[in-house]
Amino acid sequence: MSVLLEFINLEGNSRFSSFPTSRQRCFTDCSFFFPVSVRIFRWYAYLCNPKSLYIRIKVISVEGLSVEFNATPLFEDVSYVINKKDRIALVGKNGAGKSTMLKILAGLQQPTHGTVAVPKDVTVGYLPQVMILSDSRTVMGEAELAFEDMFRLQKQLEQMNQELAERTDYESEEYHRLIDRFTHENDRFLMMGGTNYQAEIERTLVGLGFSRDDFNRPTSEFSGGWRMRIELAKLLLRHPDVLLLDEPTNHLDIESIQWLENFLATRANAVVLVSHDRAFLNNVTTRTIEISCGKIYDYKVKYDDFVVLRKERREQQLRAYENQQKQIEDTEAFIERFRYKATKAVQVQSRIKQLEKIERIEVDEEDNSALRLKFPPASRSGNYPVICEEVRKAYGNHVVFQHVNLTINRGEKVAFVGKNGEGKSTLVKCIMGEIDFDGKLTIGHNVQIGYFAQNQAQMLDGELTVFDTIDCVATGDIRLKIRDILGAFMFGGEASDKKVKVLSGGERTRLAMIKLLLEPVNFLILDEPTNHLDMRSKDVLKDAIRDFDGTVIVVSHDRDFLDGLVDKVYEFGGGAVREHLGGIYDFLQKKKIESLNELQKTTLSASPTTVAKEKEPETDNKLSYEAQKELNKKRKRLERQVEDCEKTIEQTEAAIALLEEQMATPEGASDMQLYERHQKLKHQLDETVEEWERVSLELEELLE
Repeated sequence: MSVLLEFINLEGNSRFSSFPTSRQRCFTDCSFFFPVSVRIFRWYAYLCNPKSLYIRIKVISVEGLSVEFNATPLFEDVSYVINKKDRIALVGKNGAGKSTMLKILAGLQQPTHGTVAVPKDVTVGYLPQVMILSDSRTVMGEAELAFEDMFRLQKQLEQMNQELAERTDYESEEYHRLIDRFTHENDRFLMMGGTNYQAEIERTLVGLGFSRDDFNRPTSEFSGGWRMRIELAKLLLRHPDVLLLDEPTNHLDIESIQWLENFLATRANAVVLVSHDRAFLNNVTTRTIEISCGKIYDYKVKYDDFVVLRKERREQQLRAYENQQKQIEDTEAFIERFRYKATKAVQVQSRIKQLEKIERIEVDEEDNSALRLKFPPASRSGNYPVICEEVRKAYGNHVVFQHVNLTINRGEKVAFVGKNGEGKSTLVKCIMGEIDFDGKLTIGHNVQIGYFAQNQAQMLDGELTVFDTIDCVATGDIRLKIRDILGAFMFGGEASDKKVKVLSGGERTRLAMIKLLLEPVNFLILDEPTNHLDMRSKDVLKDAIRDFDGTVIVVSHDRDFLDGLVDKVYEFGGGAVREHLGGIYDFLQKKKIESLNELQKTTLSASPTTVAKEKEPETDNKLSYEAQKELNKKRKRLERQVEDCEKTIEQTEAAIALLEEQMATPEGASDMQLYERHQKLKHQLDETVEEWERVSLELEELLE
């Protein structure tokens, strides 16, 4: 990959330099070496400027970007740079232009003005919120599409090999050119991982929640959420230089989100993502770009730190704005007072010119239209809204869950969590009476259920306006208050006349939530209610649910949303349902402990009682001492493993760097042994990095 380096030296100056011809040829021919070649870059940077501290490799440059819709600017004169290994969170309120920005970066939409410079050899991968999915292949067959270029190269190699076997003009110049081309392409095929792509596919699919039994199933058997995971897997397997992800966690469960966090933090190149999952942003990103007032504000910090800095920035803007307004008022008052006095004409004209030259300060818009979400009061339900006794659901031979015994008390707020496909939404449908099941499920006295389904927002009629959508379901006196209700949900004024099909995902979700609120209920069942909601809307919804005096079941993978909201967690998995007392982070902490050692581990009983309550930690002093001793031993062992892996990685990278230097010379370019040694070292490095990631993650979990 031919690259341009920006050297930032101690004096704060910057200058640009590119590699000499021979070295540049090396990296152009060997772009796939790039992740392990950073040491060479640093070495060369040091030679060019011994005071160099950092190198920043630009992969995308945005200059003077402006976008207008119907002559209304979405953003104006936006400029920024995406560097190699950047982890960028793109934030802003719904409608600010986040998804539009990603489409422009992906080359799917043209700006009104400005340029987006992407070098020819930089690859960009884009995951939209919604896409058209294919159903003609198996899961494995669909994932293998990520390696189409490699398969084409393999086919070309087979053709060249066949041609070499059939030709007899061994001494001709054309025959020798064919040999050279075959050798070069074969080496490239090996370096692209042509012999181990299958293992990488399996590792990625398993990380995103698929079992190996799923690999040969047709994609048509999976839900839309699972097919989106396949598309995400294909995108990650291509290892693009820049990943553009629009709400990637919407269809992932908690375990898959944690796997994706680790992948993006350790194995991805540059990442730009839009997400309303606060915990996900904090764990992945190190830079935050906010779109506000048609401008961007670039912060080199993660999301939580950005929130603090944004508040400080807005306070400074308000003070500067107030001072400027006072100056403008004083100037205007002087002009008005002495406008018609001949003796003051010169001063008045001077003040008028001064007023015209003032560059007006804009304060970042802050949406103060109150999203007053309040569930209406409802009659009191019985003490036990839901009781499950030996509930079982199966589709043919596939048992979703069995022996489910649980009781939800009036006023409880509980979470259903677990991998997708383990039965969370299925049990909700059983409670709603939408599907048949075995066993006994009792709905309590005077229970009035309000149900928000995952696909509620997508089921809205796109041709209706916002007002008509609510008018169709409103009855009685509610119809007189539709405008007020829509205004409370930020659909005031002209927004209520928009057609549903032009609304963003978050706006559709809010509209679907309004429909839920039209009737008083005392039992809320919310299946992924936060998908497509921005952070402010999620906070308001969370507050409303917390204040709701009825019973609530929330099916969600959003850890930040569930934190402080629920006091009991039901875990779905392995055909069983387990009850965990406490909040979502209590549950996650217990799961981490269980994954590290056998202490406090609770296994499902072989008896037909599935909702097994989590055991309280033993308080015996001897056990605590032994447990602590065992943990200390394990910690020391893991620390040694991490240190050994880091030493091995450093040595292997140094050896690879030396080989690459030799391969960049005319003599080395034709030396097959160098390519073979390089391939072996690269494979060894990949294995060591994977081991380091596994051990580091285990050590991190142990120390938490």
